[in-house]
Amino acid sequence: MTATAKFWDGIAEKYAKSPIRDMESYEHTLQRTASYLKPTDQVLELGCGTGRTALRLADHVDTITASDVSPGMLAVGRRLAQEQKTQNVTFVQAEANQPPNWTYDVVMTFNLLHLVQDLDATLAQVHQVLKPGGLFISKTPCLAQGGLGFKFGLLKLLLPVMQLVGKAPYVNQFDIKTLESTVGNAGFEIIESGNFPVTPPSRYLVARRV
Repeated sequence: MTATAKFWDGIAEKYAKSPIRDMESYEHTLQRTASYLKPTDQVLELGCGTGRTALRLADHVDTITASDVSPGMLAVGRRLAQEQKTQNVTFVQAEANQPPNWTYDVVMTFNLLHLVQDLDATLAQVHQVLKPGGLFISKTPCLAQGGLGFKFGLLKLLLPVMQLVGKAPYVNQFDIKTLESTVGNAGFEIIESGNFPVTPPSRYLVARRV
């Protein structure tokens, strides 16, 4: 088991019970995402965590393959799917840069891209598994954006220490411009963007494979 999987396994049950910090932003993200989905779509979610988002969007599509590196997170997702009697979401273990070998109409990543060590490789894989013209929908904290204030500045200073003692995962810090440039260079055309929430900016992107 990788260190990343071990970290998320260790907090899976606690994470599942934790309330969403900004419900308004989360619901808005779901609404915008659902507006792009079709009943015939086959969807892949990378870094699905406990599957909460996949299960919320399941009624809008044909199938969702919900993948994550953490067996513990996936176990929670399967349990929730069974409780909700959702049958079109399949949970599979996979690294973000090694997605299931299939082609999809939509690939989603929420709160994931800042946690991958090789963003270029991950986006290249997303591009590869998407059908021509398929959509890549993501939301990513941009922790290198200026003006985040004292609280987040302190957190960024403490992050290396927390990682050293196993209390935090790997975190890639970039700003909005860098994120969007990287997505564009990977072969995508951004067709919608926004910050939900605004501070710290969690950049929502809808991009089409070109």
